[in-house]
Amino acid sequence: MSPDQTLFLAANEAGEHRPLIITLFGVFVVATLFITVWAGRQTKDAADFYAGGRQFSAFQNGLAVSGDYMSAASFLGIAGAIALFGYDGFLYSIGFLVAWLVALLLVAEPLRNSGRYTMGDVLAYRMRQRPVRTAAGTSTIVVSIFYLLAQMAGAGVLVSLLLGITSDAGKVLIVALVGVLMIVYVSIGGMKGTTWVQMVKAVLLIGGTILITFLVLLKFNFNISDLLGSAAGNSGKGAAFLEPGLKYGGSGTTKLDFISLSIALVLGTAGLPHILIRFYTVPNAKAARKSVNWAIGIIGAFYLMTIALGFGAAALISQDEIIASNPSGNTAAPLLALHLGGVDSAWGAILLATISAVAFATILAVVAGLTLASSSSFAHDIYANVIRKGRATGAEEVRAARWATVFIGVVSIGLGALARDLNVAGLVALAFAVAASANLPTILYSLFWKRFTTRGALWSIYGGLTVAVGLVLFSPVVSGAPKAMFPDVDFAWFPLQNPGIISIPFGFLMGWLGTVLSREEPDTGKYAELEVRSLTGTGAH
Repeated sequence: MSPDQTLFLAANEAGEHRPLIITLFGVFVVATLFITVWAGRQTKDAADFYAGGRQFSAFQNGLAVSGDYMSAASFLGIAGAIALFGYDGFLYSIGFLVAWLVALLLVAEPLRNSGRYTMGDVLAYRMRQRPVRTAAGTSTIVVSIFYLLAQMAGAGVLVSLLLGITSDAGKVLIVALVGVLMIVYVSIGGMKGTTWVQMVKAVLLIGGTILITFLVLLKFNFNISDLLGSAAGNSGKGAAFLEPGLKYGGSGTTKLDFISLSIALVLGTAGLPHILIRFYTVPNAKAARKSVNWAIGIIGAFYLMTIALGFGAAALISQDEIIASNPSGNTAAPLLALHLGGVDSAWGAILLATISAVAFATILAVVAGLTLASSSSFAHDIYANVIRKGRATGAEEVRAARWATVFIGVVSIGLGALARDLNVAGLVALAFAVAASANLPTILYSLFWKRFTTRGALWSIYGGLTVAVGLVLFSPVVSGAPKAMFPDVDFAWFPLQNPGIISIPFGFLMGWLGTVLSREEPDTGKYAELEVRSLTGTGAH
């Protein structure tokens, strides 16, 4: 049997139920488009477009943050990583969750108090506006595009699985359709539409994950030991499947890769643009802190359930079938749903359609949040404050944001088509590394270091960004490996899959070096104002 025949074997066995699958799938897309159009009619000005009018409660924003954060990497990528690598795959869940402590303790409240719409607002408060806003906007767009790659890759394999598409041209067309939907969501709905879609998606994702977890545990009489034992036996790797080292053991390079990945995951969340802008949608810093608490609870419960998703897939589906469906395991969760319901039954088809629709909802909500973050940063930081020098009206900013949405969507479609066979959790880890290298050092220095200067901010952002992206381009992720973007060429000289171990300390170092070598006298009065504002909320928008 050829790889293409094996690729969609499980889904094709549900072929007679494909009209039902497509109908359920279509219902969700139409419903979310309706929400977007409804919310778009409530968008009256720039504050509505960028921050949803700051009208969302802590619980609503916590739910939306969860929806924004639990991406295709969480649902598809982590389940696939656990199904293929056992214990080592679960390390992604731990890293993604622990990262929220950094966001809660260091970033959420001060950022909400200090800014208005974007990260650039915080930096520009005490530094030269034009250069730091340009740098912040550039960094936001690059990080968002890296993250969008993962979502596009997830969408491609997911919808291909549902529709039984095996051709490369068909998969590329699916990525393009997802990109078009994303552009529509953001252009019409702005932050209000995006937030409501994220809230609906979070509820659906948690509900779908609870259902699959319950069915997996039911299959093993709620005996987790039996589940793990079956997963280890069916994986073909025995006890090693449940122990550290299957993916990140072995050579020194692999162990370094694990350290690099861990640093990127733990520090990356606090620098992700689409997460940072969520803190501006609530009325005050107290609500921002509470929304993070809600998000931690919801996300924590979800990541615990990824144990059942990943190990359940390993226990019930052969490794060959998972890999044949997608080389990186991205379709393990939908295949698990199909097997739990019965491969040739209507119940199996309904479960597959439901879980796939939930996963697609996950992707659409996250790509909308990412695109909104990058288009907002372009419009507010680069267009309004750099190009127009603060003279742009709110309507002109929103118009610029909508055009930026189209451009970013087109770029994401092109790159997403190239990345369709890479593991989405790994791709997201790259975005985390870039965010932690460029954004996090600058945010922390700006909020907590009195001497920090404009040159320090520029060196930190551009230095961290350049090194992180450069190391990725010359890593096995892009070339020189069977699962690389370009497997047939080899220009990789950096041996690690994730650049965080080099690029994150470099970003912090460049921020410090740029500051101590700068002749600019820091504005201590502005820093004092920022400190009071970040800690108390006095004067916050």
